[in-house]
Amino acid sequence: MAERWVANASPLIVLSKINQQQLLEQLADELALPEAVLVEINAGPEEDAARRYLAESPLPVVSVMPEPLVAAWDLGAGESAVLAHALAHPGWKAVVDDGAARRCARALSIPVIGTLGIILRARQARLVPAAAPLLKELLGAGFHLQDEVIRTALHEILAEEWP
Repeated sequence: MAERWVANASPLIVLSKINQQQLLEQLADELALPEAVLVEINAGPEEDAARRYLAESPLPVVSVMPEPLVAAWDLGAGESAVLAHALAHPGWKAVVDDGAARRCARALSIPVIGTLGIILRARQARLVPAAAPLLKELLGAGFHLQDEVIRTALHEILAEEWP
């Protein structure tokens, strides 16, 4: 089955900080950004890696109609647009890291993947030689994830160890 992903700003921003933003395009058969996400990224500093990436390699941008079931969760504009798009287009997966957005997705049966999942899939697809070094870089770039979550994911999915 084709992998169709609609991405929020934070995974793209954090992956860009470690120069791994291309993993989104490499892993998804189709990848789209809602207009609200593009606006959010472009509001950042000109030297922001994600903003530069979008200027050099523009991803398809989609218009998203507000979805009352998502709006009731009072999420950010980007998260709301990502989830509304995925809800309106069965088969699309929401790329989000925000905890509230992930809870909303679970409640609405929207499939999700986050930055950790992207790194794990990239390793499984042999797009990267190892996941742990990239996860260390992500943490160093300000990404927040508990060591135990990383340790469990690496061990159970990839049989890699987390220091």
